[in-house]
Amino acid sequence: MRNRRFPSLSAGLLLTLAAAVLGTAPGTPATTGAAGAGSAAAGTSAVAPAPATTIDEVAQALRRSPVYVDPAAAGQLSPAQAAALTKKIEDADKPVFVAVLPRTAAFPEQDLLATLRTDTGITGVYAVRLGDAFDAGADPQVMPTRAVDNLTAAVKAPGTATDAATQLNAFVDRAVEQARGSAPASWGGSSGGGGGPSSTTALIVVGGILVLGGGTAYGVVRRNRRRKEEEERAALDKLRVVVDEDITAYGETLDRLDFHPAEPGADDTMRADYERALDSYETAKSRMAAAHRPSDVREVTRALEDGRFSLAVLEARRAGREPPARRPPCFFDPRHGPSVTDARWSPAGGTAREIPVCAVDATRLRAGEEPLGRTVDTGDGRRRPYWEAGPAYGPWAGGYFGGGLLPGLLVGTVLGSMLSTPAYAAEYGGGDFGPGDWSGGDSSGADFDSSGFDGGGFDGGGFGGGDFGGGGGFDGGGF
Repeated sequence: MRNRRFPSLSAGLLLTLAAAVLGTAPGTPATTGAAGAGSAAAGTSAVAPAPATTIDEVAQALRRSPVYVDPAAAGQLSPAQAAALTKKIEDADKPVFVAVLPRTAAFPEQDLLATLRTDTGITGVYAVRLGDAFDAGADPQVMPTRAVDNLTAAVKAPGTATDAATQLNAFVDRAVEQARGSAPASWGGSSGGGGGPSSTTALIVVGGILVLGGGTAYGVVRRNRRRKEEEERAALDKLRVVVDEDITAYGETLDRLDFHPAEPGADDTMRADYERALDSYETAKSRMAAAHRPSDVREVTRALEDGRFSLAVLEARRAGREPPARRPPCFFDPRHGPSVTDARWSPAGGTAREIPVCAVDATRLRAGEEPLGRTVDTGDGRRRPYWEAGPAYGPWAGGYFGGGLLPGLLVGTVLGSMLSTPAYAAEYGGGDFGPGDWSGGDSSGADFDSSGFDGGGFDGGGFGGGDFGGGGGFDGGGF
């Protein structure tokens, strides 16, 4: 969950800002590439700075502007194209970073993007055009690894245009639609133009800081708060449909059981089981009615899970059987009730793992048939298994599969890739999946989950895996 704070501007801070504006020297790394292009597009003359020679200098530039074009790679993206790409990202208000770099010793292939992400220190989606090759990576809480892989593959597919402008725009168009979070505050809408400002301009800027600084900060806070509230409402609306189906199914199970506390053979233990099942039903309904954010749903499905176990115990006692041991619900659909065994299963493209399943799904798996998986609306008009849906379903699944069980069950799935990082868990599930609260556009420094940056190099995978030289990497074969 984002937690950006804007304290009131003290006199000392204002003096510091004023000194920074009045004393800014021309030719800093942040004014290279797209920053300079933005100034030119605005009709402001800019002095070309010295070329960046280290990844750290590129990172400094990206902290000030979303697009950096190294002077040695200026032939790939014109100033006007860079300015247009910058505007597109800033208008979308998304943490998407683009660097166009030459293939030189200054930018070694090994772990290039992971190093750039570390030095920049901001969560987001990072795209690099290195020479004629392209690849991208992202913090998983901003964009799942699978989504990054899909976007990268799309712009590198055979038959697609491979010039930098077309490729980068195609990637950015898709990335700003899918990336979570907001643009970092450090961009600030500044073009970061070259030469030093005149004293008059500097005084105007300082005056603007003094008069408008507090109002601007307040406006940003309000905008971010509104965005988050809208996102939470949309996620809760999705969950409400699914949870209402669960509650209805639970009520139908109660009716089918048709237990009467005074029926022949009923004892106090059975009546206690039935009372717990009824309490769970009422708890689920009342908590769902009171839910205000996605994380509230976890307690609803937790109550339903507890109630279904009580019903299973009651049914066994009523039939004269030994009560079942406490087990998680059936992975494929918690409405199936408590699982009875573990079975080997692998999601599409994933590795096999042991999952808890009900008797019916265990039989189907042994017969080589598809299990009866729970499907949900993914927003594209189709229904898919919940484990291939978006992060909004994390709290729903988390209530059913608590105790740290869920991440292991979902490894290799779309939902699992989103919940595998603390930040996504904090954003959608109240932080129950682990510590940490970095969201898209936040300054995390080097404290980030590198799993989104250690794929297969420039052959369609992610960054940082030390595989930049093979698999059709920087030899142009990766397109």
